[in-house]
Amino acid sequence: MNATDVIAVGDCAGGRVSAKVLGTLQIRRGAEVLSAQQLGGPKSRQILEILLLHLGSAVSKGTLIDMLWMDSAPSTAVATLESYVSVLRRCLQPGEGKRGVLKTATGGYLLDAELIDLDLAHFDSLLTRAEQATGQQAAALLRQALALSGEPLLGHELLPEWAEAERTLHAARVMAARVLAAETALGLGQLSEAISLAQQVVDVDPLNEPAWSVLILGMERSRQPLRGLQAFDQCRRVMDSELGCQPGELLQQAQRRMLQETSSSNDDFALVIRALLALECANGGVAGLPADQLGAPSDGKITLCEAGTIVRGYVERMMTAAAV
Repeated sequence: MNATDVIAVGDCAGGRVSAKVLGTLQIRRGAEVLSAQQLGGPKSRQILEILLLHLGSAVSKGTLIDMLWMDSAPSTAVATLESYVSVLRRCLQPGEGKRGVLKTATGGYLLDAELIDLDLAHFDSLLTRAEQATGQQAAALLRQALALSGEPLLGHELLPEWAEAERTLHAARVMAARVLAAETALGLGQLSEAISLAQQVVDVDPLNEPAWSVLILGMERSRQPLRGLQAFDQCRRVMDSELGCQPGELLQQAQRRMLQETSSSNDDFALVIRALLALECANGGVAGLPADQLGAPSDGKITLCEAGTIVRGYVERMMTAAAV
């Protein structure tokens, strides 16, 4: 028996059971420690997991058989299933028969939601409350929810298709919670947290434009226009390559503002930005915005010829420095 096959059982008063399905399965009841073998083996453990994922709702015997054996159910599947459930009852509610947390429903079984503290249910409750809250209250609830979801759902249960499907659905819900947390942090001016959360999302889902919006706006508001412009360019390339489109107007406006801010200083890089803006504006402006609205040099201070010389000189210097 390896470490992931041990189901820890802790103190739960009044016959209550505490269950953890985020990460490795853990069941706590009383002061015992139960092994997977005491639960009847892998399929018995999976019955418990399926019922936990449908906490409070009945799951029919036919559905359980389909999920456990798929197209390879033996002729004795019903009897085998019932024997697994009997083992689970003896483990979860010793001496209580059918009066404990694992109950028989019409044609199936269910776990009593009133007697089980499930981390997944707690996550769902926190997220629902956060979606209905605002400001610091929403941020606090989202932090708690994300702290619970640091590990994948049933991370040890790698083979069954039903487990992978449930894991994918939960991962999408966690991703949505992370985006909401990033947006909430941005609205509260908690820029470092917003940027960190948004970066986590785009690292996994580079087509998530709401996360890109938080990331780029967070960098702009924290006075990091160069990083923001780099993020915008990465977003633009991903959107163009994968979807054949450009970032939305919100991000295009952020790009214009960061270009203005970057070009307003007096260093060498700012001069290059102004030269690039002169070239871009000669072709209709950045993202179609005319030069007079962009704030780019349109008064003759940098001619197109001068702009080309500035950009080429800068690139040559940077290439030479990089080669040293």
